[in-house]
Amino acid sequence: MSIQSCHADVDNSPVKPALPTDDAARETATIISITCVQQNELLKALPQADLARLSGHLELVSLPAGKHLYDCGAGIEFAYFPTNAIISLMDVMEDGATTEIAVVGRDGVVGAALYDAELASCSMVVQSGGYAYRMKSALLREVFYEGGALTGVVMRYKSALFVQMSQNVVGGRHCSIEQKLSRWLLERLDRSPVNELKVTQDTMASMLGARRESVTVAARKLQDEGLIEYRRGTIVVRDRDGLELSAGACYQAAKANRAAPLACAGR
Repeated sequence: MSIQSCHADVDNSPVKPALPTDDAARETATIISITCVQQNELLKALPQADLARLSGHLELVSLPAGKHLYDCGAGIEFAYFPTNAIISLMDVMEDGATTEIAVVGRDGVVGAALYDAELASCSMVVQSGGYAYRMKSALLREVFYEGGALTGVVMRYKSALFVQMSQNVVGGRHCSIEQKLSRWLLERLDRSPVNELKVTQDTMASMLGARRESVTVAARKLQDEGLIEYRRGTIVVRDRDGLELSAGACYQAAKANRAAPLACAGR
């Protein structure tokens, strides 16, 4: 295994880390330092002593887009703290239809300690390729149940994630397709170091649980209003404020709650 002190590509700069070329599905792991661990906002919120305890057990791994971390009901071996990767939590129906119930990026974690279980309660799929820090979920649960700073941070994040899920439910029932698409784009933009997203209309339709034709019409309307520019699988946000107005109250509620896990870490 290659040993490095840090992965310099993962920071606040608009960079695009290189993914493995020999086998796109293979995770490339490295041992990382405390400074690099702080590229995930939850880990950054921990006091130095707590972070030092975890850092020796964390590995930096490459997560290519489309990789299934876990299917619903699968055993969870690792917890993942994303940096520039974005992970979709998906509800998959018996007929194969999918809907995204939440999105996790550098603001959070996916893994057993969060869900208080050893089995995945939903499918977890890498929606935007990038990097994450991973550690054995059994060890993370052990530290979690000790009741230290990690427990508080993760519990507050769990609460924020539930708000995101509840707003998705409300939005699914009461918001227009333009509002839902606007919020979906913003949720990713908030977790991305760049102002553009690589995504197809088929993917957006699958994530939103909507017909592709409806998403096409909604995307065209947002583009006509000057909020986004869509070309060849790439969406560039041109008017962030306008897109937030289009998304409405559901996005604002989730955005406000996203800061909660970081507010009381007691550094």
